[in-house]
Amino acid sequence: MVRTNNKAVLRLAFLAGFLVFSTIASAADQAAGTPDTGYTIGPEDVLEVSVWKEDALQKEVLVRPDGGFTFPLVGEIAAKGKTVEEVRAEIASRLSKYIPDPVITVSLRKIGGHRIYVLGKANKPGEYVAATTVDVMQALSMAGGLTPYAARDKIKVLRRDGGKVTAIPFNYDEVEKGQKLAQDILLRTGDVVVVP
Repeated sequence: MVRTNNKAVLRLAFLAGFLVFSTIASAADQAAGTPDTGYTIGPEDVLEVSVWKEDALQKEVLVRPDGGFTFPLVGEIAAKGKTVEEVRAEIASRLSKYIPDPVITVSLRKIGGHRIYVLGKANKPGEYVAATTVDVMQALSMAGGLTPYAARDKIKVLRRDGGKVTAIPFNYDEVEKGQKLAQDILLRTGDVVVVP
């Protein structure tokens, strides 16, 4: 009977240890700052990529201005516009040729590339680095709003896609009144809001 109690105590101790370890691991994952799945990687972001039990495959990478980075055994990864999870899955897929069932961690260490620009008759025109995606109204708010001389109905968002530049019209007065809200688009990195 004493042996049965010892076994039961050992089982309970093992179970308690497992639960504590699982809780600590879960808290560590949350503290690692895995970003919201809505955030997409941009140029100049810094990622930390690590492969479990592979010391040579742990490094910080800077996303180049063209949106890519290079990682050992994987080669070139086009990260711009992808989520951290999408990049992790792509690295895991490519590494599986060399390492069976690789365990990959990708963390966003520094947001450096989500830059937007506000030019013209804003109170504080300039370059702004946003930690999250912002829309036109939020960008204008970051720039201190419009001056009294701004042409509020002739604002444009300049967006470069490859070699082509598109001018997207924005009417501040309509959006302020809650009309035609679809024009309050989410800005991409590199977008320029021009206030004439």
